[in-house]
Amino acid sequence: MPALTSLLPFEAAARLESFSRAADELHITQAAVSRQIRGLEEDLGVKLFVRRNRAVFLTEEGRQLGSVVSEALGNISDRAVTLRESRRKNRVVLLCQLCEAFYWLMPRLSTFQDQQAGIEVQVVTSTRPIAEFNDRFDVALQSTGRASGLHALAFTAADEVFPVCSPSYLATGTLLGPEALCLHHLLHYRSTSPDFMVWEEWLQVFGKSIANHVPGTVFDSYPLMLQAAVAGHGIALGWRRTAGKLIEEGALVRPCAEYVPLPHAISVYKENGGDERIEVQALLAWLQEQLST
Repeated sequence: MPALTSLLPFEAAARLESFSRAADELHITQAAVSRQIRGLEEDLGVKLFVRRNRAVFLTEEGRQLGSVVSEALGNISDRAVTLRESRRKNRVVLLCQLCEAFYWLMPRLSTFQDQQAGIEVQVVTSTRPIAEFNDRFDVALQSTGRASGLHALAFTAADEVFPVCSPSYLATGTLLGPEALCLHHLLHYRSTSPDFMVWEEWLQVFGKSIANHVPGTVFDSYPLMLQAAVAGHGIALGWRRTAGKLIEEGALVRPCAEYVPLPHAISVYKENGGDERIEVQALLAWLQEQLST
């Protein structure tokens, strides 16, 4: 067998009839392509290319070998694709916002795996909208209002927004009214996209203004803001799905009885042009069930 390292440059050069274009395709130098092909010619004892005025032309022997090598590499490529497809047959890729993945998905994902033992879920997280995600996925979950590109909306789910803080922050345990919240240190999350309810919007629902509130702290990360609330640094706005576990564990409490319902807070998408495998349908059904409770 000729050296495999020489067959790839030869096949590309034969197919493209150019050493420089073969080098660009393989991300190596033109000199490396020329060197590998010259070594192949010396090994076989025949000329595969005629070099003339910075151009190269296949000899008859080069054309025959090029056809055989190209067909063989094509067969290898086709088989590799088949193997990759078979390996991911029972795998679904779930793209999820980081905060939902950490606080909501992880504590309950085992229930899906218990129900669907033959399906492997690959969780991919991102802080960017799915419209800016370039890798493949099967199902995606993100806040409603974020850019989704051409991906197909499967369904939406409701959520609630309410203030949260650590138990130690309010030592008296007395519930506050919306008007009293402005007298406390508020924790703010500022996102680049308009999909996150801020204190100004939340208080306006109850006819209150934040204009004269005491200075607060601003975060560019929702999980970091929640952790600041857990640490007792002030009062934050929490989403039921992402703050609920911390409330159940006693790390956070609700200092205020009021809340704002969001009937379409979360959107679940299918990848544009994605398949209709039963594994994908099973994950969608499970997400809809979990998000409806």
